[in-house]
Amino acid sequence: MKVLSVLAFVLAAFASLSAQAQYPDRTVTVIVPFPPGGASDMTARLLTKKFAERVGQSVVVDNRGGANGAIGAVALKQAKPDGYTFLVGSIGVFGINPALFKDLRYNPLEDFDLLSVAVRTPNVLVANPGFPANTVAELVEYLKKNPDKVTFASSGTGSSDHLTAALFLQKTGTTGIHVPYKGGGPAISDLISGHANVSFQNLGAIAQHVKSGKLKALGVTSVARAPALPEVPTMAEGGVKDLEVYSWQASAAPKGLPADVRKKLEAELIASAMSPDIKSQFEAVGFEVVASTGEEFAKFLTGEIARWKNVIEVGKISAE
Repeated sequence: MKVLSVLAFVLAAFASLSAQAQYPDRTVTVIVPFPPGGASDMTARLLTKKFAERVGQSVVVDNRGGANGAIGAVALKQAKPDGYTFLVGSIGVFGINPALFKDLRYNPLEDFDLLSVAVRTPNVLVANPGFPANTVAELVEYLKKNPDKVTFASSGTGSSDHLTAALFLQKTGTTGIHVPYKGGGPAISDLISGHANVSFQNLGAIAQHVKSGKLKALGVTSVARAPALPEVPTMAEGGVKDLEVYSWQASAAPKGLPADVRKKLEAELIASAMSPDIKSQFEAVGFEVVASTGEEFAKFLTGEIARWKNVIEVGKISAE
């Protein structure tokens, strides 16, 4: 009996290792914690298109929007940690929500196996063409002369564009009026039509509007000038230091993946982001491919959470 028990254990262990080695052998689901059409959705679909080709299995995108990505993140936390469900989401899901929501039902550092930061893009400070300020310095001067008069449009409370504006006001000692919209599209539309004054928007979302003259760009939040808008100075060049901000998209799985599965999933996602055809598609819409490891992601995320917690506390920002 003992021999049979040992044999059964060995066979079970071998079967488990064999299943992990063959991962994935069926359809994989990727949760996108936002509605279709946004940056997270686009990132997920580009990544998983290549991922599916590489592993020879189909991928289903499951859009679960709401609460700045928190609903989808909780769904990920509750999923089985077997590698067949992972999430692709934004800076808000991972780096902002922990400070924005008092009763958040997930902790990205404790409840997830962090896989990779896929891409990042800077925000661009843009204004309606008729707005008086044409440079960052002129905007700061205008804000000081007109406190609580200038409207800052954002894609929603707690979004990266909202918190970039909050950080800008904190750094410059100025004040303005935050006007949250239900997404970047409506915010940009009102900016173009003149119903809002200025906004920090993702590079990819406004580059064509700047080139066509529908919006004017005052500064970019990247360390160096963005190749897509080389004539636009950085915020540091414009006189505002320490305002390097990137909106980023990353992937994570439920905590507790088998080591072999985690290693393969992480490697395949990194390889998918770095593949020449996908990389060029990301760059065409203003994204820089990062393709970090899970370990690098964890270190980076710790710093991001601390940074945005401070901005939220100083600005007394609440999602309630």
